[in-house]
Amino acid sequence: MAEEILTIETPEHVQLQFSLATIGNRFLACALDHVIQFIALTLISVIAYNLSEGMRTLARATIGEGEGVGAGMWVYAILIVVIFLIFFGYFVFFETIWSGQTPGKRLLKLRVILGDGRPITFFAALTRNLIRIADFIPGLYSVGIISVFASERAQRLGDYVANTFVVKERAAEAPTFDEVFKSEVIDTAMHRIAPPVDFLGDVRLITPDEILTVESFLRRRYAIPEHPRKWLAWRISLPLLEKMRPFYDSSTFNYEGFLEELLARYRIQVKYRE
Repeated sequence: MAEEILTIETPEHVQLQFSLATIGNRFLACALDHVIQFIALTLISVIAYNLSEGMRTLARATIGEGEGVGAGMWVYAILIVVIFLIFFGYFVFFETIWSGQTPGKRLLKLRVILGDGRPITFFAALTRNLIRIADFIPGLYSVGIISVFASERAQRLGDYVANTFVVKERAAEAPTFDEVFKSEVIDTAMHRIAPPVDFLGDVRLITPDEILTVESFLRRRYAIPEHPRKWLAWRISLPLLEKMRPFYDSSTFNYEGFLEELLARYRIQVKYRE
């Protein structure tokens, strides 16, 4: 069965291609997440029950019989709030801090991205997961499954509202930073092979650790095929662009050229400061 490909064109006219997650992988990832939620809820319920009994006993001994019941009810009220936070907050929390992944999605190598290819934001994660209850109706994500099958881009209702997509991590085409940057090679980071990019921005906002990542990519890009190299250049550039907010000509913008120019300017400024 051929993979469904999602093609996104960035404002800089760079086409990014992602492989859409299958319904089977999404279901397994969701099932794993719900198992983790169930285990967490079970442990919390046991703790709450024991705590409630302890508070009732303490209240009866120190205040009176009638107050003991009220003390236990407070524990159950808090438990209800915690259950709500675990059920709805679990997905929002992990998708926000792990850039579109939950433990289940990470195990299945899936990721949620925005409609323009950027990493998912907190508000997008909140929106897509608040609609989760509608996808679940009448049970076992029946509406969500129908929506994914009916959608041209495999979106459930929450994805439609938040404008998000669930894609596969292409480990073979897009290596992790550790895999790409693990070997020592001759420094070729300053070699220019991409179209030049001129921009106006404060390079001093970039940290040494971020520049180290840029250097590592530019040194090792020659061993990476063209498509994953462009994808990795985009992935590294995005947080730097968001931090600097530079001005540039979008019609001629190239992520790899931006990283080359950024590194060149940074090294000049560091040398000048020294």
